[in-house]
Amino acid sequence: MEKILLKNIEARNAASVDGYLSLGGYGALKKVLKELSQRDVIEAVKTSGLRGRGGAGFPTGLKWDFVPKDFTGPKYVVCNADEGEPGTFKDRAIIEKDPHALIEGIGIACYAIGARSAFIYIRGEFARGFRVLEKAIAEARGKGILGEKTFGSDFGFDIMVHRGAGAYICGEETALLDSIEGRRGNPRLKPPFPATEGLYGKPTVINNVETIACLPHIILRGPSWFSSIGTEKNTGPKLFCLSGHVNRPGLYELPMGTRLREIVFENGGGTKKGRKLKAVIPGGSSTPVLDSTEADVQMDFESLAKVGSMLGSAGIIVMDDTTCMVRALHVISRFYHHESCGQCSPCREGTGWLERVTGRIEDGDGREGDIDLLLDISDNIKAKTVCPFGDAAILPVESFVTKFREEFEAHLKQRSCPFGARFERTF
Repeated sequence: MEKILLKNIEARNAASVDGYLSLGGYGALKKVLKELSQRDVIEAVKTSGLRGRGGAGFPTGLKWDFVPKDFTGPKYVVCNADEGEPGTFKDRAIIEKDPHALIEGIGIACYAIGARSAFIYIRGEFARGFRVLEKAIAEARGKGILGEKTFGSDFGFDIMVHRGAGAYICGEETALLDSIEGRRGNPRLKPPFPATEGLYGKPTVINNVETIACLPHIILRGPSWFSSIGTEKNTGPKLFCLSGHVNRPGLYELPMGTRLREIVFENGGGTKKGRKLKAVIPGGSSTPVLDSTEADVQMDFESLAKVGSMLGSAGIIVMDDTTCMVRALHVISRFYHHESCGQCSPCREGTGWLERVTGRIEDGDGREGDIDLLLDISDNIKAKTVCPFGDAAILPVESFVTKFREEFEAHLKQRSCPFGARFERTF
């Protein structure tokens, strides 16, 4: 497949405004301002079939359509660049290597919903990405792209970059809004939804970095071109993050619906040292694990749902037969315990239990009934929290225990880890 999103990322000069312009950059924004109405842009995005690339996969154009048309006050576009999902690094590549594509996409989104102010909420650890964005925004202002009159038109918009403080929970869109507003990043109850009552209580569209980066291509090449890539319900190119026990880890751009086995063995060069594939996490650490027999699944929202997992952020983590699944689950559970915002007691207390129980099983101190206890704790967290964080914490637990129960039982029987001593605790 022709490289679309990766083309500028791999170019040496795309990060500068002059380099981006030389590659045809900002052509889509100019086209929108000269030729298209707000309705035209929304319909184009809806027709393209673009679905959010941040995890949930909600149709982008439909989300925009929820913004009240008759609202006369300020509206906002917020770019979610808080890429905190373990195994995911696609958004960071766009931010650092192709920042003007993000600015252009934000401009298109602002025009479509009638917003004149936008925020990029960037993960606090992305220090380089923050500097790149600040420079790119300054360059765009200098070229008359940002400001009162974009390219001399009657429409204008501006962007502010807001740095987070490294909290995973702020990847949840309403916690992100609270953080921008200066409060602790706690998820909000819905409804109301951000489209009607978001940032500062005003209508707000929140989109992921990769989602926004697709917009200039849809406008320039047309929605039918975009929808011709991928599958009927999962259109367009997709950035897949490949890591773990593979020979060629990296960022790969492929059509939506590409088979997981193809990504691992053809693009990634297979497992290291030719070892047997044991398991794959398909969409970042919060998505249910797949065993080797499920690796032929298509990487799209519906196909992965059919096998009991999710596309998520497309952070593919490969594990070969040297992996201790109990140890891997303990690492994941420790992460979610550390990152819980503590607002909801099932999540606040339950994630700590999950970490402690998986830890003692791994250490050889597990008790009879601990395996079922993990499932019982998970059931007491599931669908009982304000936001999806609780489910994100328990989906790995349920899938690891269900699909690799024999390894958990071996730990209890042997009173030690069959794969040897584990690493030292880091926190």
